[in-house]
Amino acid sequence: MRIALMGQAAFGAGSLEALLKNDEEIVVVYTPPDGPGGKEDPTAALAREQNLPLLKPNSYKGAEVIPPFQDFSPDLLIMAFVTAILPKPFLDVPTHGSICYHPSLLPRHRGASGINWAIMMGDAETGLSIFWADGGIDTGPILLQKKIPIRPEDTTGSLYFKQLFPMGIDAILESVQLIKAGNAPRIIQDESLATYEPPCNDKVARIDWSKPGQDIYNLIRGCDPQPGAYCTWRHEKTRLYGARFDANRTEAPPGEILGLEGDHLMVSVGEGALEIPKVRTADLGKVEASKFAAESGVKTGDRFE
Repeated sequence: MRIALMGQAAFGAGSLEALLKNDEEIVVVYTPPDGPGGKEDPTAALAREQNLPLLKPNSYKGAEVIPPFQDFSPDLLIMAFVTAILPKPFLDVPTHGSICYHPSLLPRHRGASGINWAIMMGDAETGLSIFWADGGIDTGPILLQKKIPIRPEDTTGSLYFKQLFPMGIDAILESVQLIKAGNAPRIIQDESLATYEPPCNDKVARIDWSKPGQDIYNLIRGCDPQPGAYCTWRHEKTRLYGARFDANRTEAPPGEILGLEGDHLMVSVGEGALEIPKVRTADLGKVEASKFAAESGVKTGDRFE
């Protein structure tokens, strides 16, 4: 089977490496254009190292991107971490169609930040989907899904790097075998269950101390490592990481500093307290919470703004 791979970052490179180790025929690799200063994406670097045809279009909107793709006569397009929106005529070029990896249990949590929102919305489980791309945003029929529980201590980083990353690569390999065997399902997504959330960025990452403690805890976990849930201290954005929630610990006003326990900062929230080991500011970078407290003059009884 002649496979075209489209991807970026470590997941794209990992997927390409796994396919090559599985002796799959990769006829072309698509990646984003080079970054600032000509920095090449890891997926592109691996493709170049393996002497594979490599294309980096600035856009897929024009009809001019289709003929070069057709020239490679692909049987299947695999989209491994793709942020571009691809038009249906491009997706229809491969004879067996185009499949895409998405880190959520579609149709729940469509969009760019499926892992983040599963945690922030308090879901008990999440997972990954391999679906047939159809030109919509995560709307195509499902080929396969894998489920995992979300543990109380999980963050977006831990779910992705420890589970959804390696599981995703295995799922791509499994999908290829199903397609080769002619046994790949096409399960239509139930639109009544669909949710679509915006990218997890600073527009959604600000901490509202008036909300329940569990909601704040979920926000911090869902924004860890990026963008980092934040509050303000003396008008400076202060991002919190590695939080632990201790329910029913205090009745102090939400956002009040309860003090330090070792290197950890204790902050009151509704129905309990948060234990914060790491803090990041523009001036200090990411540091132990105790260093932040010492450098910023934080003391017991103060409140985050």
